[in-house]
Amino acid sequence: MCGICGIFHREPRPADEALLRAMSRTLIHRGPDGEGYRTFSHGGLGHRRLAIIDLAGGTQPMPNEDERVWVAFNGEIYNYRELRRGLEENGHAFRTHSDTEVLVHLFEDRREGLPRHLRGMFALAVWDDSKKILLLARDRIGKKPLFYYENDAGIFFASELKALRLLPHFPDEIDPEAVELYLAYQSIPGTRTIYRKVKRLAPGSLLTWSPGEPARIEEYWTPPWFRKTSLSYHDARRRLRELILDATRARLIADVPLGAFLSGGVDSSAVVAAMAETSSEPVKTFSIGFPERDFTETHYARIVAERFGTDHHEFIVEPEGIEILPKLVWHYDQPYADSSALPTYYVSKLTRRHVTVALNGDGGDEFFGGYDRYRALLFHNLYRALCPGPIRSLADTAAAVLPEGSANRSFVRRLRRFAHAGVRSPFAFNLSLFAFFDRAERLRLYSPDFLPSLGDYDADHYLLEILGPEPRDRFAALDRVLRADTLCYLPDTLLVKVDIASMAVSLEARSPLLDTAVMEFAASLPPRWKLGFRDSKKILKEAHNGILPEAILYRRKMGFGVPLSHWFRGDLAGYLEDTILAPNAAIERYFRPQAVRDLVREHRTGRRNNANRLWALLMLELWHRHVHSQNVKK
Repeated sequence: MCGICGIFHREPRPADEALLRAMSRTLIHRGPDGEGYRTFSHGGLGHRRLAIIDLAGGTQPMPNEDERVWVAFNGEIYNYRELRRGLEENGHAFRTHSDTEVLVHLFEDRREGLPRHLRGMFALAVWDDSKKILLLARDRIGKKPLFYYENDAGIFFASELKALRLLPHFPDEIDPEAVELYLAYQSIPGTRTIYRKVKRLAPGSLLTWSPGEPARIEEYWTPPWFRKTSLSYHDARRRLRELILDATRARLIADVPLGAFLSGGVDSSAVVAAMAETSSEPVKTFSIGFPERDFTETHYARIVAERFGTDHHEFIVEPEGIEILPKLVWHYDQPYADSSALPTYYVSKLTRRHVTVALNGDGGDEFFGGYDRYRALLFHNLYRALCPGPIRSLADTAAAVLPEGSANRSFVRRLRRFAHAGVRSPFAFNLSLFAFFDRAERLRLYSPDFLPSLGDYDADHYLLEILGPEPRDRFAALDRVLRADTLCYLPDTLLVKVDIASMAVSLEARSPLLDTAVMEFAASLPPRWKLGFRDSKKILKEAHNGILPEAILYRRKMGFGVPLSHWFRGDLAGYLEDTILAPNAAIERYFRPQAVRDLVREHRTGRRNNANRLWALLMLELWHRHVHSQNVKK
């Protein structure tokens, strides 16, 4: 796993090597094992390396035989050995045993078709110095990040925004619409960033650029969601298990120690089971927990660890653990409000003490229907069918006066949200369960000075447009929600969380359930095979009957949450208020101070659980203090 950066000019002018080195240096956490640079007539490439495969021979940027084609690459290619054999048969000569060298030769043969042949996670840059063509590409689901911006002088890119911020002409104007998106979705989704002119290359996309032409972007892959399998349920269940085993086996290729994140949920447990079946040594597993019992799953993780005889390690996060927040905010580069980034960082840090690569269960919820809001969508359709509109409106009004309390699974809170959403269409209902702040809440929060900068922009449309027209069949609607989450929530929030938290400690995270074959097969499964009114992840669980303990397969989903509601009424109440209610707080440029105070008061009195909303405001304030207003530094 690595970090890459590049500078390419429209006019013949090599990149400033000192600047390229400085940009690469900001990415040292992504690649502490080595660095490399190469300048060309129109620019240059920089690279930081975390050595995983061919420890001695994988130095980058790496050229082909005549040094006309160069690659800088972040990621792992799991089918590189098969690709190499085919390339050697076509006459290509190899000097190393790394997966990187496969890329330069494959580019020679396939040009822009390169990423379609890769099985793995990657963000890569290829420079054809003879034809003066730059190619940038990201893996299909967006495991590895790549940011860029283009102006009249050229194009500039990097694995993280902090490297781009070193450029003397970096456009640091904040995009008001990005703030609106952040409040709705807890991260800034799609190709946008917090900066108006800086973009993120979309997953499954390819960018080509040359000095005389603007960048051209094309999509080379999207989950084939609407082509359903012809297999029987029995055969599909067996095929799913085979695909997970194969994907896990492929991800055990490494010249360094490996382990696994183990939450005790079905997804990570399925991966650990596959590792135990395909590995010749005991699997090293790592779990994180909290003192608050309703937020910790470590006892479930121990059940799995005992079943498979793993070498198991645990870490408990106390409220004092937030001392790491300024550093974490620095790593995330832009506002990011998924609070599970905190335990993800700590479990990554614990894991890195023992191994360099960790497998995880990312993707299981989105592709197999694991979230409570998916089943809530089925109940919502039934509720709307059985209850006339006036009754639903009355229920919404009555539920709104009930205090929510602070419990993780507060029944009143869930009742209030369901009743309020019951007056909405299915897709608007899904959005209401997903959004941190709904549209009305955002409008009440914005200051009179900031609100005009948004015009009529509404962040709700981002997700609703991806969802598309609402089908009448409830399972068809559910299928569209699952698809939207694989296109939005998974790459925009969850994969960002794991990539940044793991790379902050130089740990490579691999996700067998996000193997191309597993994703495409999961997309082809009818939604009825995934969940119903009582079951979630049905086919994934039944594929592991007799393999995983029943206590794991059929327990209630907990999620990887943080006890913010408790902390913000207890140990961290002072810290929160001192930060977001401070005189001249940076977030006053966006929000009315009284509206922020109201959110704090509602939460402190138990009137409403505003923990996630307050965390989002806290992260935005800390981002301004420790990133936007600072020079790039470690």
